Amino acid sequence: MTTTGAQARRQIITEHVLKHGTASGAELAELTRVSLMTVHRDLDELARRGVLRRFRGGVSALPSTVFESNLDYRLGVNRAEKEAIARTASELVEPGMSVMLDDSTTALALAALLADQAPLTVVTNARRVVDVFAGHEEIRLISLGGEYSRTHDSFLGVPCLEAIEALSVDMVLVSTSAMDARMTYHQEQDVVLVKRAMLASGTRKVLLMDRTKLARTALHRLAPLEDFDHLVVDAGVDGELLAALGERTDVRVAPAV
Repeated sequence: MTTTGAQARRQIITEHVLKHGTASGAELAELTRVSLMTVHRDLDELARRGVLRRFRGGVSALPSTVFESNLDYRLGVNRAEKEAIARTASELVEPGMSVMLDDSTTALALAALLADQAPLTVVTNARRVVDVFAGHEEIRLISLGGEYSRTHDSFLGVPCLEAIEALSVDMVLVSTSAMDARMTYHQEQDVVLVKRAMLASGTRKVLLMDRTKLARTALHRLAPLEDFDHLVVDAGVDGELLAALGERTDVRVAPAV
């Protein structure tokens, strides 16, 4: 098959797995009408690029305690809840503030609302957040460079850390992949280091979490819940857990969608 054919086939595979979460090699071979060996080569390439994650017999877009999902998968999950959280979080932001946004999909949902809060200074390492603000004259936009991550469509690494450490902002708004009643977590060390640097740069720290990320852990500890001034969650969080979280920080529940 030609290179163009291979690219088209891998796009079909990616869209199928992003929609269904997981798929077997045999299922994908039937879908694309090529041999199982060809599908395995495609999956190896998609895994190498960080688009999907291999496991014995198939491939997954779902997160685990050691692997974060690809951004494209996360963009399609719990969209209504993330938008509700973003609306509630936007009420914390006032015109004239300097704010820092991470590369989470919830922060991206928030970015779409913040243009109405202008003038603002916005700092971010997320390429898609940069795209949101690039055309707004009343937004002073500071992009954090570094090593580009295809999985997150953002910039990480030492250059990003050094850029963050040179700044001090009024508010930092971040999300992460997992949290229990005491601690926040993420699967990737490079991401943890960037988020920690962001939190250290902010006068006020806001955590944005939908219910699917709660009562979970991941490989690396990020920060204790007490380090955040505010936690914004959606209305689907269990009441008992909300009470436990409220003992450690100010919890704001986004209205039900």
